[in-house]
Amino acid sequence: MRILVVEDERDMNRLIVKTLTKAGYSVDGCFDGEEALTFLSGAEYDAVLLDVMMPKLDGYELLKRLRAGNADIPVLFLTARDAVADRVKGLDLGADDYLVKPFDFDELLARIRAMTRKRAGSRSNLFAVADLTVDTERRTVFRGTKEILLIPKEFAILEYMIRNQGIILSREKLENRIWNYEYSGSSNNIDVYISRLRKKIDSGHAVKLLHTIRGVGWVLRADNTGEII
Repeated sequence: MRILVVEDERDMNRLIVKTLTKAGYSVDGCFDGEEALTFLSGAEYDAVLLDVMMPKLDGYELLKRLRAGNADIPVLFLTARDAVADRVKGLDLGADDYLVKPFDFDELLARIRAMTRKRAGSRSNLFAVADLTVDTERRTVFRGTKEILLIPKEFAILEYMIRNQGIILSREKLENRIWNYEYSGSSNNIDVYISRLRKKIDSGHAVKLLHTIRGVGWVLRADNTGEII
């Protein structure tokens, strides 16, 4: 999952980015509302963490513009303004949640999970395809009763695919959601990760789950109809 952190206090911005990256998210950070609009116009994000008081364009105005453009991306306000009126204003403008500084990072991570679950229409952190189960909170993967150990990027790819199971995902869409703006790796990097992931989740199983649709992309599904492996 890819998250945008919009926070003008640079040390706080870096700390949030570092914490979310360690938790397995792909994260971009920027420092004012206008810069955030540039990021949001150039990439797809699964959530935005948004400060209220920022230079150039504050968080309220940025959220207004997002919702006016029919963007339904989940937004969590992070701010020192703890008055009820401020929280009400943010929620009425279309924010999904509101967390007052200083906050506990475990609570921040829990609120991100809850916010993104709601968008996906799920009440649980557990996703499944056939006998493959992925727990996005504990970051565990099982095929049947056997645990599968994944490195962070493999887990990130599998999480995105299982959240979009049955949907063919292009190379561009996968790269856009898994890597941040600082990524400068090889264009075939996604192929390498997909290959490793397929071996880990499908090797030794009669029912294959990770399929390549030649010239289009990849899909996670138990139905073998129409795929080219």
